[in-house]
Amino acid sequence: MSRIFTVLVALLLITSGLVAKAEQSKTFGDYTIHYVAFNTNMLSPDVATAYKIRRSKNRVILNISVLKKIMGTTGKPVKAEIEATATNLSRQLRKLNVRELTAQGAIYYIAETAVNNEETLNFELNVTPEGESMALHLSFQQQFFTE
Repeated sequence: MSRIFTVLVALLLITSGLVAKAEQSKTFGDYTIHYVAFNTNMLSPDVATAYKIRRSKNRVILNISVLKKIMGTTGKPVKAEIEATATNLSRQLRKLNVRELTAQGAIYYIAETAVNNEETLNFELNVTPEGESMALHLSFQQQFFTE
């Protein structure tokens, strides 16, 4: 299972360069939130099966990680409560089911949703790192292509 997780992480890093917007991040005080969204058909069948992700050109996956700043390091992964929504340009709201993946000290949060060709989604994320009382809010917009 750890081999598959390593493949997933590597694939997420590789595919982030292939999507219209590569992996992005936003810093809030002691925390940095990394996020990326891409079509699930970019995942290998093994990775998709291991993490129960349906591969399709018409589905996208949102991947989020939260790091706490620690001097002299790239940061420490921390658990968080994450609420995420996606709204298209027709104002159709989708509440995303975010789930946690952990392995070998890494913590990732993923969510999936259907998408149409050339559809633009506005993602809204409220992230509350473990031990904190206030949510960190970020939003981003991305267009997806399925053909």
